[in-house]
Amino acid sequence: MTIQQLEYVLAVDTHRHFAKAAEHCCVTQPTLSMMIQKLEDELGIRLFDRNVQPVKPTSAGYKVIEQARKVLYQASLIKDIVNEEEQSVKGTFCLAVLPTIAPYLVPRFFLQLTEKHKDLDIHILEMKTIPTLAALKNGDVDAAIIASQPIEPEFQGDVLFYEQFFGYVSRNEPIFKNELIRSSDVSGERLWLLDEGHCFRDQLMRFCQMEQVKLRQGAYRLGSMETFMRMVENGNGITFIPELAVYQLNNEQKELVRPFAIPKPTREIVFVTRKDFVRYTIAGMLIKSIKESVPKGMCTLQPYQRVV
Repeated sequence: MTIQQLEYVLAVDTHRHFAKAAEHCCVTQPTLSMMIQKLEDELGIRLFDRNVQPVKPTSAGYKVIEQARKVLYQASLIKDIVNEEEQSVKGTFCLAVLPTIAPYLVPRFFLQLTEKHKDLDIHILEMKTIPTLAALKNGDVDAAIIASQPIEPEFQGDVLFYEQFFGYVSRNEPIFKNELIRSSDVSGERLWLLDEGHCFRDQLMRFCQMEQVKLRQGAYRLGSMETFMRMVENGNGITFIPELAVYQLNNEQKELVRPFAIPKPTREIVFVTRKDFVRYTIAGMLIKSIKESVPKGMCTLQPYQRVV
């Protein structure tokens, strides 16, 4: 049994297709198939059911794949440990970021960081919270930026900053004339929110106590925050945006922004890693760069804010 064989097995599990897995591993399909066949012969079991398309693991294959993922992750730590001893800032670092954070935060630090550390190849992946934590657990990403402290025992989180929610209100809405938004002002039939699975939506739903409200999602599914902002700008309803998004607006757009009344709903932006993470030099550099890239006042929770 070799590390390479385990890598091939995981590639097939990911792509559920031998040819695509071989392409991903930069080998020919016969080579990949032969190596997996040898491993199956050694173990005395079949890892994949090849009689179905797409191929899928057998019941025993699922268990082997789960263990192989752990083995490969632990093996990858050996090189990371050596680099950490040298306090090296090089190699590839995969960072998952929520879609409601990435467009407003990543441009603030990414270019300067990559120009300063040219031997460091940072890959940014936008994912919702649940897929992000699954990727982190599986070792598919090195770290993640999410909007809450992780509750899973295998993760650890460092707070980056605190970010308020703001209303984005069309000129046709009655509350446009109000200087502040209260949760009781928000009516579900006029509200544009992201689909379920976005913590940004879930946090606002809880704060505004709108769990039972029928939202406008029936009219518009799979919308993005930017799409909803354009809808509001064209005179349709209300949506919500994070604080960093406000800094990207022009003066005309800022006229549509309304802060919440006290207590102001605020989310905690957290840098998350596994507890067996060892690349502290790179993580520390990232955390420092991110904190320096946001307004100083956002690095501390204010008395008038409430984490949701």
